[in-house]
Amino acid sequence: MILPSDLAMVPFVSVDNMLKLVNHLGPRRMMADMVDYIEADFKRWETFDKTPRVAAHSLEGVIELMPTSDGALYGFKYVNGHPANMKRGYQTVTAFGVLAEVANGYPVLFTEMTILTALRTAATSAMAAKYLAPNGARTMAMIGNGAQCEFQALAMAEVCGIDTFRLYDIDPMATEKASRNLLQQGLTVVPCESPEEAIQGAEIITTCTADKRNATVLTDNLVGAGVHINAIGGDCPGKTELHADILHRSDIFVEFPDQTWIEGEIQVLDKDHPIIELWKVISGQEQGRVNDRQITLFDSVGFAMEDFSALRYVRDSVQKTGHYDMLDMLADPDDPRDLFGMIQRASA
Repeated sequence: MILPSDLAMVPFVSVDNMLKLVNHLGPRRMMADMVDYIEADFKRWETFDKTPRVAAHSLEGVIELMPTSDGALYGFKYVNGHPANMKRGYQTVTAFGVLAEVANGYPVLFTEMTILTALRTAATSAMAAKYLAPNGARTMAMIGNGAQCEFQALAMAEVCGIDTFRLYDIDPMATEKASRNLLQQGLTVVPCESPEEAIQGAEIITTCTADKRNATVLTDNLVGAGVHINAIGGDCPGKTELHADILHRSDIFVEFPDQTWIEGEIQVLDKDHPIIELWKVISGQEQGRVNDRQITLFDSVGFAMEDFSALRYVRDSVQKTGHYDMLDMLADPDDPRDLFGMIQRASA
């Protein structure tokens, strides 16, 4: 419990403590619980400040800030995306985040978000699939077996009951890595040698590739009636994964349209193309899946509100488990007007 006397100290969840938290609660439980938090926030979507993320693009990648507030709490995430990093021995994506009280502006949580982003991204995918995937779906094709792959699979297993995962990546070593990790989690894994092979018998198709370009990971002839597609790899201008014809055959569901039109698969469509906001499905204002031949497409780019939900969840979880340190990061003199005096007293 954080006491009033600790208000100048900020709870900090380091990478080490995040790993302890995930292993303490279990990744499957964490993502299932996170679905509840994200779903609850989507149901009160209209109470949030919403803006597309602030992005600084370069030839190497992108650095982004993702802020939002519900009027009581303010949260933001700093995140980068650099596809070439893997070849240089760095992570493709790293992140950290802050949650603060609107009333006084004081942060109440500072946390790593590289691991947390992977958890919340998978939780968001599973939440969407609850509403959009075919009833009784048991098999998912995962095209792109990088850092996000295992999280997506475990979330789908826990939340949606998927038990078989057909994996494909242009790098066989990535598929081998993902297969090894998922087998240790007790899931059925089928390594595949092509996207065509991977999607055979799959009711859910998830694409999660890293190249910063307009790619065609899935062609129109590969997508049959009745499937649900999670397109989560396209997340910036000029980066897509699906042939445009797939979009024309699908009912498309998005997070925040102002952001998705810039970054998502729909950036290749005319702005009058019909899309459905996912929050309206979750709140009962719109329908999700309506028949067994419908192709549903979740054009996911990641939105600040999902990070806000994840930050709320971590704040609540670490208070119960103690997996945090107190960080001295707020200069808070006894007399708020005497900041310089604080420096003098420290020298003495």
